Amino acid sequence: MSAALPPPRLVPEARELVPVLGNRDLFGGLDPLVYMNHAGISPPSVVVRRAVSTLLTDYGKRGAAAYPTWAAQRSRLRGKLAELVNAASPDDLALTQNTTRGIIDVALCFPWAKGDRIVVFEGEFPSNVTPWQRAALLFGLEVVMLDGRRYLADEAGALEELERTLTSSPVRMVAVSAVQFQTGFRMPLAEMARVCRGGGARLFVDAVQACGMTPVDVRADEIDFLACGAHKWMMGIEGAGFVYAKPAAARLLSPRVAGWLSHESAIDFLFDGPNRLRYDKPIRGSIDFLEVGNLSATAFAALEASLDLLRHLGAKVVFEHVQQVNDAIEGRAVELGFISVRSPEAARRSGTLALLPPPGVDVVALGREITAQGVACATPDGHVRFSPHFSNAVDEADQVVLTLEHAVRQCRSA
Repeated sequence: MSAALPPPRLVPEARELVPVLGNRDLFGGLDPLVYMNHAGISPPSVVVRRAVSTLLTDYGKRGAAAYPTWAAQRSRLRGKLAELVNAASPDDLALTQNTTRGIIDVALCFPWAKGDRIVVFEGEFPSNVTPWQRAALLFGLEVVMLDGRRYLADEAGALEELERTLTSSPVRMVAVSAVQFQTGFRMPLAEMARVCRGGGARLFVDAVQACGMTPVDVRADEIDFLACGAHKWMMGIEGAGFVYAKPAAARLLSPRVAGWLSHESAIDFLFDGPNRLRYDKPIRGSIDFLEVGNLSATAFAALEASLDLLRHLGAKVVFEHVQQVNDAIEGRAVELGFISVRSPEAARRSGTLALLPPPGVDVVALGREITAQGVACATPDGHVRFSPHFSNAVDEADQVVLTLEHAVRQCRSA
């Protein structure tokens, strides 16, 4: 096997490209005056683009001979992702295409019995609801929907409701997002895991609005399963993601979605001589049996490059910087008549600042006007959502507030 390439961030022509808080030099060519939509899609940095170019150039030169190099790169990436979520081992992760694919695979492979119950939450992004609904139709399950929005206003009461639900009738799975996509509220995962253990349920976490910005610790929070995609806060590109499973939880899964790479010694028939081709090799017992076939090598090269940028700065440093940016916007936006739905508790905050528009102002028109003035944000489910990252300067808040003031005035005059 060929030696692995160094992380793309360290290729010679990219040595000078290091991340700096509040500086967007790594994002050359980005049109918006202020880009605060990393909870939607992060624009790929120059470093990420160079990593993709490095991979394509290598395949262009060597063809199939380049494969072992980039397979080794993906193995290295697993280790960095395991560190990101504090998994015990890289073997507890499988690489996949995106968050939804990870949720679908676990939903299809879990050992359901007819009549089992799954708890999901009103207000969740559909990626963490639809797969469970489809599994319910396929296996004869019951989906129980609780009000996830209640946690923002009454966390204790919402946890009590969850506990009552689990004790009134057995529940096999509770599926929740680490961070709510409309409001940026960071859910009490450790407390929810405690309730799940007491009720005999497994906890599945959609972490796409958390990983890369908000701390995630699968061991401290005793999370059973977690899925995430690369193109938001981790600042990669679309087409890459991962699934985590606690080893005991992984052993529960039935390989209903297995493919040729799910077998033990899956590729030896290609390299080790004749009479190696067999179809009865056992399926691996670790979660990486979900790596069923060839993956998007470019997307995973991009993800490692983006993770290296974040690791260079440090997760805590990035998170605290983004809180300063959001702090600089929030109070002044409230003075303009916006209603902040950001949690007043620091422990429940993420990288997102979500606002409700002033009374009588249409959020869709408002979002269009904000965008037209050069500030990239999003308007999910009636909220105006700002999601800055390390490259946003704190003083960009001045431009955001001026834009909000202008946009509200334009919408009212219209």
